[in-house]
Amino acid sequence: MTALPSPRPQGGRRVVLSAGAAALLLASGCAQLPGSPRPQGTADAWSGRMSLRIDSQPVQTFSALFELRGSPETGELSLTSPIGSTLAQLHWAPGEALLKNGSEVRRYESVDALIEAATGAAIPVGALFGWLAGRDEAVPGWRPNLEQVANGRLQATREAPSPTADLRIVFERS
Repeated sequence: MTALPSPRPQGGRRVVLSAGAAALLLASGCAQLPGSPRPQGTADAWSGRMSLRIDSQPVQTFSALFELRGSPETGELSLTSPIGSTLAQLHWAPGEALLKNGSEVRRYESVDALIEAATGAAIPVGALFGWLAGRDEAVPGWRPNLEQVANGRLQATREAPSPTADLRIVFERS
C-alpha cells in the first residue's frame, strides 16, 4: 500500500484524533462494538489510509488507518493510528449510530450526524461507498476525483458549505 503524503498546513495545527475529532478517519482488524451484530449480507469492505484537511481557521488535518465494512445503511468503520492503537470504532444500522472510543460510547441519530460530530466535516457516507466502488455519485457541494480509483486512490473535495475540505484515501478492496 502506498502512503499518502501528510498535509502540513502553513501556520496551522495538527488535530489529534480523539473521541470528538477522530471517528471518521478514513485498520488492521475491524473490531465490533460489544453486542452489535456484524453487517449481514454485505460484501463491501475496504482498508487503507485516509486523510482529511479542513480549511478552517486554524486549518485542521488528520489521518488514520481504516477498515470500512458494510453499506450506507448498515456498516462499521474502525480507525487506528499508524502504530496500531485503536482510535475509534463506528457502527451504524437503521435507527442507531454509535461511536466507541475506549470505554466511552456515544449515540447519534444517524450515521451522517455521527460523522459530522466526529470529524467536524459532513462527509457523505452513502456516496463514499459509491466512490470507493468507482461510481460517480453526485453530492451537492462535493467534487470526487475517481480517475485513480482503479489504482486504489480516491480524492474528493468539499467546495460548499464552507470551510472547504479535502478527503484523500489510499485503499484496497477486501
